[in-house]
Amino acid sequence: MNFELKTALLDNAALEKLDALIVLVGTNFVPATGRLSDLVQQAVKLGDLDTKAGKLLQLYATAGVTAPRLVLAGAGDLSAHHIRRAVLGAVATLKPAKNVKKLGIWIAPAAGAEAVAAAVCAVADASYVYTTTMSKPQGRTISSSLLMVPDAQGMKPAFDRAVATVRGIELAKEWGNRPANHATPNLLGQAAKALAKLPRIKCDVLGPKQVAKLGMGSFMAVAKGSQEELRFIVLSYSGGTKAEAPVVLVGKGITFDTGGISIKPAADMDEMKFDMCGAASVLGTFRALGELQPAINVVGLIPTCENMPDGRAVKPGDVVTSMSGQTIEILNTDAEGRLVLCDALTYAERFKPRAVVDIATLTGACVIALGAVRSGLFSSHDELAAQLQAAGEASLDLCWRMPLDDDYAEGLKTNFADVANVAGRAGGSITAAKFLQRFAAKFPWAHLDIAGTAWKSGAAKGSTGRPVGLLVNYVLGQVKPDATPVPGVKPTKPQARKPVKTGKPVAKLGHAARLP
Repeated sequence: MNFELKTALLDNAALEKLDALIVLVGTNFVPATGRLSDLVQQAVKLGDLDTKAGKLLQLYATAGVTAPRLVLAGAGDLSAHHIRRAVLGAVATLKPAKNVKKLGIWIAPAAGAEAVAAAVCAVADASYVYTTTMSKPQGRTISSSLLMVPDAQGMKPAFDRAVATVRGIELAKEWGNRPANHATPNLLGQAAKALAKLPRIKCDVLGPKQVAKLGMGSFMAVAKGSQEELRFIVLSYSGGTKAEAPVVLVGKGITFDTGGISIKPAADMDEMKFDMCGAASVLGTFRALGELQPAINVVGLIPTCENMPDGRAVKPGDVVTSMSGQTIEILNTDAEGRLVLCDALTYAERFKPRAVVDIATLTGACVIALGAVRSGLFSSHDELAAQLQAAGEASLDLCWRMPLDDDYAEGLKTNFADVANVAGRAGGSITAAKFLQRFAAKFPWAHLDIAGTAWKSGAAKGSTGRPVGLLVNYVLGQVKPDATPVPGVKPTKPQARKPVKTGKPVAKLGHAARLP
């Protein structure tokens, strides 16, 4: 989708040549001169328009408005949260119309930059359509959006950041939504290499022999049962000086998870194609960084493979040696995410990072704890945890900090190795994080469990693209105020996303039943 930002009063918005116009009306709407302003004022006065966030009044062929369709959308206090709700609702009503291609959104003067960013992300989210594996793909009908604000110049930094974030979110959705035969570890590696075409991004993709040479015995154990070869993807974005320590993002890339020998129930197992959404979020974040070109260094690590049952597959009770040298008793082969992540965390040590954040659809227990609203946040570092939580709030990509008391690690003790890969059912998301913490002692570390937030089930089944918004906001927040990007490359101009060529929120306990 193409996005444009323009300075316009409400009367100017009414004259724009659009297929549909959305007017966001706050609780404290201030009338101005003009027919559209009078219409809004009258609708509120008569009670036909409720200004609570998400309430709508649809009109057609309105006098004084060039666009044939007009939607007055209640936007509450004009906060980012209310703006998002209003835009999602309004766009949903217009999405079925085949001839709404150019959309305009007028945002009241009282709204801040965060609200403008929320509007951009909401338009993209509400109009997104997956097409890659359709025989007769029907793309999104809304192809361009014009955002009209009182001061476009003042809102431009937030607008540009939001547009870049949308590019990243949609890349994450694309790879999250692909079926496993269209998103193998090899194809994921190719997607990462394609990002290296963007300024300051480099990519290396390691195969089985290189991974074996590194001693990643835990990662290799998970991949043993699959005919698809594993890949270890190393992305780097170099916007800071060479001496500057990078932020490292580690994304779980299980492109399909059967559970291995500890096989999952058949019902809804198709959703285990989403088990690489952590990896997809790292790809999406790098897509946004390539467009924004911030003055910071970032490394992305993606251990990716399938978890399949086979005569060669790792068995419950097997003991493997991780890259760190620690031995692990694999009591449950369906707790494979932590086994690939632990070796990636050890690999991260070589970058002497300022911080490491891993992102994974790790446990059904986190879905039980937090549902589909907030991702689980675990960290051994208070400042890092606070920064991530603040980034989530600012981007409306929410997370919640969970405990990491040492007592939770008691269940990981075993008589046959240094550590077991699972404890009991109680506190499952915490014991999983405690397992990872053993491999993250040499740097500030945080773990995001996105099992409940990475995708939706039911009629709205599909990837959400989370937590790309949180990660982009966090990384940009680490840029020093006086920093300037390494000279020689200018930020890229936002481009419309080209289709990738290839050869309801969670109800019940679906996610939880399919993750360990």
